[in-house]
Amino acid sequence: MTTRAGFVALIGEPNAGKSTLLNRMVGAKVSIVTHKVQTTRARIRGVAIEGEAQIVFVDTPGLFAPRRRLDRAMVAAAWSGAADADAVVLLVEAHRGLTEGVETILSTLEERGVGAPVILAINKIDRVDPRKLLGLAKEMNERHPFAETFMISAEKGRGVDDLRAHLAARLPEGPWLYPEDQIADLPMRMIAAEITREKLTLRLHQELPYQLTVETESWEERKDGSARIDQIIYVLRDGHKGIVLGKGGETVKAVSKAAREELSEMLDRTVHLFLQVKVRPGWLDEAARYSQIGLDYDDGD
Repeated sequence: MTTRAGFVALIGEPNAGKSTLLNRMVGAKVSIVTHKVQTTRARIRGVAIEGEAQIVFVDTPGLFAPRRRLDRAMVAAAWSGAADADAVVLLVEAHRGLTEGVETILSTLEERGVGAPVILAINKIDRVDPRKLLGLAKEMNERHPFAETFMISAEKGRGVDDLRAHLAARLPEGPWLYPEDQIADLPMRMIAAEITREKLTLRLHQELPYQLTVETESWEERKDGSARIDQIIYVLRDGHKGIVLGKGGETVKAVSKAAREELSEMLDRTVHLFLQVKVRPGWLDEAARYSQIGLDYDDGD
């Protein structure tokens, strides 16, 4: 029996659907999905099995023009993920097409000399007239010599199985990199923190979601089979703390309830989740915070 294993990097503009595609490929939630852009911070690896192949997906932060240290570290992580992969999937939104941002990504791919084959995945195909898709595919392939082009809807699953099978066939022969039952290489403590951060991002507005982080402080396995999880939400200033707490604590209570329910479902047992909100003015410039979410602090220079 010949087995295959390798890494596939998912790249694209913010909100192109990379996290949704990763979760669909893996068959479980390993990356947070929100309507806000730039929500993926860490290079989350999701592991999918396709026949005798193990595909390790690297869900990179969306590529955008960086402004802050965290932004710069996220973009550096995205390009590092692409450089190390056996194949690269570029996601492009069908209704947006060849945008200035996609053009910049293609130019950077060429400048950096990424050696892995680049596969084009035109996503959200349900949002446009099918006749326009062929024109977009032609335009994109004239701009860059893609190894293959797929039309998909990551949200609805259309075309995803074909893309996964194609990627599996491209991987090098070799032993699997992870145990068969492992779906991500993030520790559950980090996945739990990411789920809480997702609920905060969905609940809050404007810039605040990008100025907070969540850390799992402790995880206690109880005798009755349940788990007690204590997390800290770090914000930059006192005003942010009030917003996260909400009137009478209603916002943080709603976030805690939503995160607790999802964690209980994911772990298939009762979860007791306790959240604290603390002001930490300099967390965006603390090296330890970057290493906790898998980013290189020095890439933010």
